[in-house]
Amino acid sequence: MTMPAFGEISQDHRGDWVRLRTMTYVRLLALSGQVAALLVAHFHFGLRFDVALVGLVVGAAGLSILSSLMLFPQTKRLSEAEAFLTFLFDIALLVCLLYLTGGITNPFSLLILAPVAVSAMALRPRSTLILSLIAIALVTLITFSHQPLRFNDGTVLTVPPLFAFGFWAAIVIGILFQAFYAHRVAAEGTSLANALLAAQMALSREQKLTDLGGVVAAAAHELGTPLATIKLIASELAEEVKDRPDLAEDARILREQADRCRDILRSMGRAGKDDLHLRRAPVEAVLQEAAEPHLARGKSVQFRIAPGPGGADEQPVILRRPEIIHGLRNLIQNAVDFARAEVWVQARWTDRHLSLRISDDGPGFPPQIIGYIGEPFIRRRRDPAGTPRRPGYEGMGLGLFIAKTLLERSGAVMDFSNANAPDADMPAHGAQITVVWPLARIVVDPNEALGENVPLSL
Repeated sequence: MTMPAFGEISQDHRGDWVRLRTMTYVRLLALSGQVAALLVAHFHFGLRFDVALVGLVVGAAGLSILSSLMLFPQTKRLSEAEAFLTFLFDIALLVCLLYLTGGITNPFSLLILAPVAVSAMALRPRSTLILSLIAIALVTLITFSHQPLRFNDGTVLTVPPLFAFGFWAAIVIGILFQAFYAHRVAAEGTSLANALLAAQMALSREQKLTDLGGVVAAAAHELGTPLATIKLIASELAEEVKDRPDLAEDARILREQADRCRDILRSMGRAGKDDLHLRRAPVEAVLQEAAEPHLARGKSVQFRIAPGPGGADEQPVILRRPEIIHGLRNLIQNAVDFARAEVWVQARWTDRHLSLRISDDGPGFPPQIIGYIGEPFIRRRRDPAGTPRRPGYEGMGLGLFIAKTLLERSGAVMDFSNANAPDADMPAHGAQITVVWPLARIVVDPNEALGENVPLSL
């Protein structure tokens, strides 16, 4: 099975995660239960079956378990093919036991559901489907052909044909249901785990950029004095060696290079973030920073910043966290991607809440997926005509999931909808995303003491 490259987010990546030692212990537990059931049925209830053949099947199962424990390391993980063959081997052994002990009328025939359910969580859908069809075929075979159970007096244990058909139907339906249910649960869990990993990677990247900016700003500050000293000494040397053109030229070049170093550090550190003053900013400044990468993409991005009912006239100062900036940036990117010409970013605040609304004049969210927006790996992003709504590529909803995850971590509540009525000069149609924070979770007091700047370390 092809493994994704380092850092790649894969939607269906479940290969090579089943540990052989874990499966071996599960198989040992199942075999122990089967042996216990056979012993109770034979000695307590007096049921008779071919003990030699049953012992041979149990011995084969035990030998395979012992081989797994002895021959492979504890860290051994099964590939797709190896896991498939292991499940197929377990199903074959169980069917052999059922064939020798009454077939479908054996109550323990339900155990055939176990390997199918586990395989649905560990294997790809195609492998699970093949395994399920094989299990159904084998169950059907032992329904018509099996060795009956007998009591001590030789009486054959029989059940009415209607009951036998009911047992078969229940097992077949159980196989199909368990395979589908387990696969869906595992697929959603894998998608969610991958999407959360993507959100964590995005937040980590934003934090690294923040720290890097702080390191550059700190370097620019600390190197400012020695560079100024170098420039001063170079200027003095240039004055003293005017009569020696070669040395004067060297002194001039040294002074120019000192100036160049100063300019480079100043330009690199202009967005430095080590100062605690820059850990907070007015709402408009944070929105401008979040939207900056998308302001020159051919769409008009308009900002509307105003107080709401009961809100103070002055803009609130909010926390300038990487997750907030990255989350808002994803939302604005989504709006710019789908907008025809204009995007509106509106901020309103009251005495209790801060709300943002990001709207565009595009086609809006597709009705068939509007209830799923914010979930990872949404596939149904096409309109009824089959035309991609996003120019250039078809997304999977991962960007909105990342934004939703990051912003909700900061205390926000989000709502995705389509505009259905004009609001002043806002669009009468198009997608609309609302983000609302309690003021206590995001707003800071601008007069509050900042404390000491924390030294940055790499």
